[in-house]
Amino acid sequence: MGRDYLKTAVLDDVAAFVRRFVVVDQAQADTLALWAAHTYAVAAFDCTPYLAITSPEKRSGKTRLLEVLELVAYKALPAANISDAALFRSIDPPAKDNKKRPPPTVLLDEVDAVFKSKEREDLRGLLNAGFRRGAKVRRMGGSRNTTLETFEVFCPKAFAGIGNCLPDTIVDRSITILLQRKTRDELVERFRRRDVAPLAEMLRDRLADWIEPQTDELHRLRPVLPEELDDRAQDIWEPLLAVAVLAGGDWPARAWKAALELSGNGAREEDSLTERLLRDIYTVWTNEVSPRLRTADLIDLLAEIEESQWGDWKGKVITPQALSKLLRPHRIKTMPVRVDGETVRGYKREQFADAFSRVLGVAGVTSVTSESGSQAGGNASNARNAYPAGEAVVLAEVEELVAEGVGTLVDSLSGRHWACPCGSEQPKRGSPAPRATRLSLREPACPFCGQKFREEYVRSGQDKEPVRRGKHPADRSVGHG
Repeated sequence: MGRDYLKTAVLDDVAAFVRRFVVVDQAQADTLALWAAHTYAVAAFDCTPYLAITSPEKRSGKTRLLEVLELVAYKALPAANISDAALFRSIDPPAKDNKKRPPPTVLLDEVDAVFKSKEREDLRGLLNAGFRRGAKVRRMGGSRNTTLETFEVFCPKAFAGIGNCLPDTIVDRSITILLQRKTRDELVERFRRRDVAPLAEMLRDRLADWIEPQTDELHRLRPVLPEELDDRAQDIWEPLLAVAVLAGGDWPARAWKAALELSGNGAREEDSLTERLLRDIYTVWTNEVSPRLRTADLIDLLAEIEESQWGDWKGKVITPQALSKLLRPHRIKTMPVRVDGETVRGYKREQFADAFSRVLGVAGVTSVTSESGSQAGGNASNARNAYPAGEAVVLAEVEELVAEGVGTLVDSLSGRHWACPCGSEQPKRGSPAPRATRLSLREPACPFCGQKFREEYVRSGQDKEPVRRGKHPADRSVGHG
């Protein structure tokens, strides 16, 4: 009982020590105490949570909080505007006795100035990699710069800066501690290092005496993780929740509450611009009855969403090209769609189903493609088996066009014309040629019976030159359903 009290008491004392000098709420103080404790046993974990200490205004306590953490964290290494080479050599210095030492705790201040420059991409990559155990950088070194040297960059890190100064990839690996400028009613003690250093040294010794011998136990622990957190948030909170379980008492409940409050639903920033776009497109189709939209109509509906950025994209409404570029990583592209009786470039609702499920975590959208008589007859399933899985969207378009009486398809790669005998009647002599719709079909086949077309030279309608038409290889007529 006495040992349990000592374990919980040291965390209580660290949290109280932080709140003596910085205005933070209880969840933030508990998180900072757990984070400081985990720096003494970072070898037990597969990843380490970063701290992103931010504020909307200066003089809000960011630098003061780093100074407090410097006194209680393991081997604190404060730095500002440090070079990439100096950073990874500080994290993994050469060992004179060939013994691997635990990594330091890096505290980077004024990161808003660091990441203003686009020349610090190497630093961003280094910090991204250092979140997980085993991350290394390799550089040429030695007296003549001919020796390949390897440096480990895994270590606890805390960053402080004004506003949204950190790259999204680093924020995604961080627990955000948002500070506000204190009011006249919020009183904290004046921080004088020379006065508090003895007490801070006692706290460091207590943390080391408790945590360091428990490294193996922390490595074995598998704390229950809140389902409300996304996968990355669960990764970064697991070390802190493990420390809370090891401490016992009310700390597991306090850590769980802090995790939900600081990293739960709505607490973390949107991951990317593309995610915000997908979320707004999902909103559009939640309110839109039609399963197909022209590109221009989709843009207009996006611009109408209150507080969205698509109506003021770099000073104007987002262009179709910019929209396509944002959606391209999710393999969503414009395609021919039938809207108001004409074929135009646009999007289908079912194109977004996979992205909605994977990025937003919401159920995919059900296709509402109209069904023709020949589709309902059972031949549509055979047609789907005749196409590879990657052609599913193209096949759906073929079925719609044939059902609507469009008898000629144009291969956009080769320019060949293919006729579908079972979707509409072949044109009689002297009648106008059927409308052509441009599609990309790798292996043209009847979308209902599944048989591949055979090319023949035939004359039809007003064609002055023979065109290639497709007919079934089987010498039999196909009904129109």
